[in-house]
Amino acid sequence: MPEFKAPLRDIRFVRDEVLNYPEHYATMPGCEEATPDMVNAILEEGAKFCEQVLAPLNLTGDEEGCKWSTDGVTTPSGFKEAYKQYVEGGWPSLAHEPEYGGQGLPESLGLVLSEMVGEANWSWGMYPGLSHGAMNTLSAHGTEDQKQVYLTKLISGEWTGTMCLTEPHCGSDLGLLRCKADPNADGSYRISGTKIFISAGEHDLADNIVHIVLARLPDAPAGTKGISLFIVPKWLPNGQGEPGERNAVQCGSLEHKMGIHGNSTCVMNFDEATGYLIGPANKGLNCMFTFMNTARLGTGLQGLAHTEVAFQGALTYAKDRLQMRSLSGPKAPDKPADPIIVHPDIRRMIMTIKSFAEGNRALAYYAAKLVDIAKLSPDTEARNDAEQLLSFITPIAKAFMTEVGFEAANLGLQVYGGHGYIREWGMEQNVRDCRIALLYEGTTGIQALDLLGRKVLMTQGEALKRFTKVVHKFCQANTDVEALQEFVEPLAELNKEWGDITLKVGMAAMQNRDEVGAAAVDYLMYSGYACLAYFWADMARVALEKLNAGTTEESYYTAKVKTARFYFKRILPRTQMHKAALLSGADNLMEMAEDEFGVE
Repeated sequence: MPEFKAPLRDIRFVRDEVLNYPEHYATMPGCEEATPDMVNAILEEGAKFCEQVLAPLNLTGDEEGCKWSTDGVTTPSGFKEAYKQYVEGGWPSLAHEPEYGGQGLPESLGLVLSEMVGEANWSWGMYPGLSHGAMNTLSAHGTEDQKQVYLTKLISGEWTGTMCLTEPHCGSDLGLLRCKADPNADGSYRISGTKIFISAGEHDLADNIVHIVLARLPDAPAGTKGISLFIVPKWLPNGQGEPGERNAVQCGSLEHKMGIHGNSTCVMNFDEATGYLIGPANKGLNCMFTFMNTARLGTGLQGLAHTEVAFQGALTYAKDRLQMRSLSGPKAPDKPADPIIVHPDIRRMIMTIKSFAEGNRALAYYAAKLVDIAKLSPDTEARNDAEQLLSFITPIAKAFMTEVGFEAANLGLQVYGGHGYIREWGMEQNVRDCRIALLYEGTTGIQALDLLGRKVLMTQGEALKRFTKVVHKFCQANTDVEALQEFVEPLAELNKEWGDITLKVGMAAMQNRDEVGAAAVDYLMYSGYACLAYFWADMARVALEKLNAGTTEESYYTAKVKTARFYFKRILPRTQMHKAALLSGADNLMEMAEDEFGVE
């Protein structure tokens, strides 16, 4: 397995130099304690924990997996001890409310820790990761009593949380949900039904597990308008708020799956389990979206995490592996062959991975900054603008980052050749672990429909315009900077084209609603590449300014400019393929009858 090193230099570049997080924290109410010294200390300690504690358990988790018995689920060797260290270090409480035991630091800072944890050991990171969504849901929709009993324990890390949506017959279409909730005389509910694919649904890391469950009341309307949200703890809290009587919720089995073996993916059976309503009756899906939006941004980070792992592994291997001579003459004449990093095709793969890792890191931290503003800004207009921008960015962050993350994981394996297919190198695990990211928390197709259908067309393009206006202002501000024109000019053209193709799809959709579904994925991928073009142009701007001012890190900043150039020349042209496909219309997809597909 490649030795993981937290990418602190690049994290600091994006946060401090490109997005100006120090000023953001200094001027945002509630972020005052996130001083540069405090942030640096958290980054250093977080990196140390991830490198020294979590990364060595990554292969162990894959090889051992979780073990199920009638007594519960046992996690792989070392996972429980690592979680204990995580809790003792105060990491679960980092970005949560002080009144419930949190440290009150901004969510954007917590996102940095999530990135490093995911890169070190994604399977392990899912256990506390699911808890963050449960915390956010309780914080937004729970009663004060629920917060005192459950939120405090989740924030301390003593208890963990899950999200229970999916049922055997009901995946993305939650309107088909059957899990039921019958009222009790004391105001609680009896929850009955089966949920599947429940990450971290049962384990031995914490004293209690708080399930956030979607279910139907007896008189609920049909479809998504009749879904309510409930807290269903594994152990019912006693009068002191500690685990008491065992609730009637059990892990029926573990899923046998392609990757993330270190995380328990459970079938959960609720047999008239005691549950408590969160938020208004029949408004559960609205409340759950608090959890789901958190999870979608978190899943986008998974794409980034596997990209970073692929980059570190591929680069290390390519510098060391000797194969053949360079086509332009020997580069290591004292050795029997040249290191494979001298070969153009190896460069193509590593540069692709690098451009996605660093570009998507900028996208992720841009979204995280919007989260802070939407939550904390005293300016109503600024909060609204951030919320609308975040709503637009979220499906792109989730789907695009995971799609290209999976591409990057495969390219990382490819750099190793046949050795990449062998378990000991860790690249095939990276591919397997990454694959789920394109599926859970809404598949790429679902995210694409959300982006194009709900976020863009249903707002008459206003959601898109909020972001293209940001890009337009950047291009205008840098139109006279000669060194940036190789980035600014194509970005300005792409920004205009983005609006033009949106209008064309919208016009076609007015005649045939299938046009939205037919164009959606290509539109999302086009949008993702366009977003990264903006971030790479901005990163090139910062790098050139540093170089012009004089710096002791000339190599680092020069590499930024060269990677931006690679992205614009080699990756950005993919937008034209997606443009051609999305404008080709729905007929070439829908004209074939079902009996014409060829399988009898």
